[in-house]
Amino acid sequence: MSGEGQKEGEAEEIYDVVIIGGGPAGLTAAMYAARANLKTVVLDKNPASGALGSTDKIENYPGLAEPIVGKELVELFAKQARSFGAKVVSAQVMLVDFDADPRQVMAGTGTFLAKTVIVATGSMGRKPTIKGEAEMIGRGVSYCATCDAAFFKDKDIAVTGDVEEVLEEIDVLTRFAKKVYLVAPAKQLTREQEASLEAKPKVELMLHTRVVEISGKPTVKGMKVKGPDGKEREIAISGIFIFLHGSTPVIDYLHEALEVTEDGSLKVDQDMSTSVPGVFAAGDVCSKRYRQVVIAAADGAIAALSADKFINKRDKPRLQWHQKE
Repeated sequence: MSGEGQKEGEAEEIYDVVIIGGGPAGLTAAMYAARANLKTVVLDKNPASGALGSTDKIENYPGLAEPIVGKELVELFAKQARSFGAKVVSAQVMLVDFDADPRQVMAGTGTFLAKTVIVATGSMGRKPTIKGEAEMIGRGVSYCATCDAAFFKDKDIAVTGDVEEVLEEIDVLTRFAKKVYLVAPAKQLTREQEASLEAKPKVELMLHTRVVEISGKPTVKGMKVKGPDGKEREIAISGIFIFLHGSTPVIDYLHEALEVTEDGSLKVDQDMSTSVPGVFAAGDVCSKRYRQVVIAAADGAIAALSADKFINKRDKPRLQWHQKE
């Protein structure tokens, strides 16, 4: 996906749609925008750096006959977007000017001018903080129980993070795992939380405890935890699900150009429009309860249809049932 259009944006070329982010939301938006004959470019820092690109295996995306590596699915998205005429450029966006007309997106390869912009940079804002975490992402370290729990059937796993968030994910984990170690930094639980865990015999609660290291090669084999007594303990596991605070949308390069929600996500309407007319957002960069590839892709499609409606001043989005429509 790199090496194409390194000088893109240096000339006074105006795109109909500039898409920031090359994950499932951004690339689906590119498919729909290019298919609508809109001049489209995707600016993607690194196809392997997103949540999907770093996932070891995907098997719940519609149409897949067999499991596929996340990076390969991203490449299929990109190939399809290119087949409709979209450009995919390796570029890191550093600044935007949404007050300018046309809009300006400043990247390391130059400035891209756009009639509309779609922000789709995902929510990998949290940097790995546990020793061994970064090396094991997609190899036993996961941030989505719904996505990956099935890969750990009849195995011992761990989950750590904010108790309230963990409890939202624990049911799907206990459905597959043999045993689940709940490593909770919190010193105590509420009565409701205690009652919820009492009904889950597979879960071993470790309160006031944190994971200090994740080990194994080539996949996760164990973790080291430190309890309230300050002593460290080694525990054998096959995977760990991390729900620590810090998994926020990647929007630092926007420098508060768009309105955000209380949780730091971009605020969007049903048509994926943001607080700035002609600027849309899609995928995990928006506030999401369920972060799934299929949901991000759907957001991307809506954003592209809305961009087409905005550019062509349509009363309603055009439903593209055929390329020659």
